[in-house]
Amino acid sequence: MQENGKMPTLSEKPPVGRIFGGDGENGEAKLTASSFKTDQDIRWCPGCGDYSILAQTQRIMPDLGIPREKTVFLSGIGCSSRFPYYMNTYGFHSIHGRAPAFATGLKTARPELDVWLITGDGDALSIGGNHLIHLLRRNLNIQVLLFNNQIYGLTKGQYSPTSEQGKVTKSTPYGSLDHPFNPSAVALGADGTFVARSLDRDPKHMQAMLKRAHAHAGTSLVEVYQNCNIFNDGAFFEFTESASKPFRSLFVEHGKPLLFENGKKGIRLEGLKPVVVSLEEDGFSVDDCIVYDETSRELATIITRMFDATMPRPFGVFYVENRPTYDQQVAEQMEEVLQKRGKGSLASLLNSGDTWEVQ
Repeated sequence: MQENGKMPTLSEKPPVGRIFGGDGENGEAKLTASSFKTDQDIRWCPGCGDYSILAQTQRIMPDLGIPREKTVFLSGIGCSSRFPYYMNTYGFHSIHGRAPAFATGLKTARPELDVWLITGDGDALSIGGNHLIHLLRRNLNIQVLLFNNQIYGLTKGQYSPTSEQGKVTKSTPYGSLDHPFNPSAVALGADGTFVARSLDRDPKHMQAMLKRAHAHAGTSLVEVYQNCNIFNDGAFFEFTESASKPFRSLFVEHGKPLLFENGKKGIRLEGLKPVVVSLEEDGFSVDDCIVYDETSRELATIITRMFDATMPRPFGVFYVENRPTYDQQVAEQMEEVLQKRGKGSLASLLNSGDTWEVQ
């Protein structure tokens, strides 16, 4: 826990009075959203979408049933990566792009801990891109929250790996020439086992996505569209504001048809191409629309690549796959080796093989 700005080691006991209060079972205080708030001043710009992501995370934590002393938030570098300071759990702020490596080491060594990795589009997809894809393919049992604001906010507004082509910034005064990354598509391409997308301005949806991610055994990646009101204000307003949201946002649910615009329009397949159909004017019915299957990698690939301006932008759980987790397999392999060979000796290992004596 953070106490007066300090983060104790994992072996330290939680601060007395911060966890135990006598209101719950066995004398433990009942956890609420406030239980996960720290005494640290939150240093994000007023109006930043990060506040909403923090609030929704704090709200769902009591429902997960995980003690705070078994919860860890890790981060890399960026505005999003201040997150661990504001969660009254264990956690640490690591180095740029390398949070997946820290998370892998921690979860492998301490599989009983509930590990959350907080990152941004720059941290995760630029310097940390290689680390992220290997984390996803290994299927470590953790949750990854990827804040996507399509800009570098902490370093004052340079274009990021998710910025659209033609983006004019301080580092691209004549417009970016780079083709942008699609984080959810990247996760699918790396054989991620849980891929979802949500929005900072839809608290209920985000809470549902966070709970689903936590319930999944494996690496759960939730991409969150997050507004940077200083350097990229309004990047996602067409998907979040009440006037345009029904027309531009498609909320995907397993086993339900893909409908939007208050059920007036839907998505059907023409071959492998998704197309918009009107259920009022085109002679189509709900039965003609795609019934979503979150276990279908093929459907997930089609849906996550719906970025054309003529198509609504999808949100929800895109893909779920049950596969053994990396930390589980490591533990099983170690147990198997111990049963076959017994416990080793560090002294014997250090003195085995070729050795030299320096005079």
